[in-house]
Amino acid sequence: MPKQNRGPYILAAGAAAQLLTGIPAAWGVFQQPVMQGYGFSRGQAMLAFAVLVAAYGVGCAAGGLLQDARGPRFAGLWGTALLADGFFAAALVPPANAALFLVAYSVPAGLGSAFLAPAVLACAQKWYQDKKGWATGVAGVAMGLSGAFFTVFVKGVGGAWGIRVCFAALGAVMFAVCGAGALILQDPPPKVQSGPPQPGLDYKQMLRTPQYKLCAAAVALSAPAVLLFSPEIFKIAAERGLPESAAPYSIVLGSAASAAGRMLLPAVSDRLGRKPVLYAVYLGLAAGSAWFAFAGQWWVLAAYAVLTFFYSGGAAVQPSFNTDLFGLPHAGVNYGFIALGMSGGSIVSYIGAQALPLAARHWLAGICAAAGLICVSLVKPVENS
Repeated sequence: MPKQNRGPYILAAGAAAQLLTGIPAAWGVFQQPVMQGYGFSRGQAMLAFAVLVAAYGVGCAAGGLLQDARGPRFAGLWGTALLADGFFAAALVPPANAALFLVAYSVPAGLGSAFLAPAVLACAQKWYQDKKGWATGVAGVAMGLSGAFFTVFVKGVGGAWGIRVCFAALGAVMFAVCGAGALILQDPPPKVQSGPPQPGLDYKQMLRTPQYKLCAAAVALSAPAVLLFSPEIFKIAAERGLPESAAPYSIVLGSAASAAGRMLLPAVSDRLGRKPVLYAVYLGLAAGSAWFAFAGQWWVLAAYAVLTFFYSGGAAVQPSFNTDLFGLPHAGVNYGFIALGMSGGSIVSYIGAQALPLAARHWLAGICAAAGLICVSLVKPVENS
């Protein structure tokens, strides 16, 4: 197959891998089975989620460096190995051993998901340089659908055979699907340069810019609007009057909204510009947080879907925004370091979920979204030296 025709295959491979990496958006469906199957408290189960997301942020930086040095296929295969091994290991962790669960599952699963993310997103952008937002959205839309996939899988396999068998089965699926997708990943052939080299900053140069600090802070500040609530969305929905049998729809509908945001907002940003769309993202997170605070019964699903739409859509626009700022040559590793903000957001969300009552968490989510909007507004174009 000629290299120049591989763009659609790259997008398909990336989407297949991303379908199995959206664990943070779906942790609500894992929370109760993990508590019951491993004998964990609410705090221990939420810590497993927080460490996974923090490892994802750190892994994006490490995975970006790896794919920059060895290419997207190498990084993707390492990501597959870590992700699948984390799920296999989780099946073997003995009960009431939360520390081992963090080491055996949360860290490798978070790192593995993150190794795959920069490999897929940067590779897609390089194949579709004139439509970076659209390519990022297509590759990332499957991550938005992860919640629906994991809900069906955990309810089906986990409900029938328990969470340990479910973890082992997911490990096998991830090894096969993500491994096959990673094997297809390949950067396009370099274009013949008739003029000066393509401008861009490497990660060391990027880290010294105020634009990097503002972007990483904005990423961190977008997280609490969803991460403060997603681990306990079933419980929140039930307490707000939603029938217990309907609670899983909170993740399924949130997953559909997430996929829509990942597909729509990057494509819109190709036409209207990244910053106007990111302004809409943070305004949507602030307004959605206020609505979610007062929503009851079925409106809980709608309010949560608004939050996942804007949160996931913003996460899909951010890689293209970073590439516009810092250049395409080092897009993968640069995005990886921006994603470190997600680790900070995860830590803030975990502390907030443990220390604050639900009403105060809604206030924190809205304040963080407003602060993220300010950060984005302060980002100016980077002067390439």
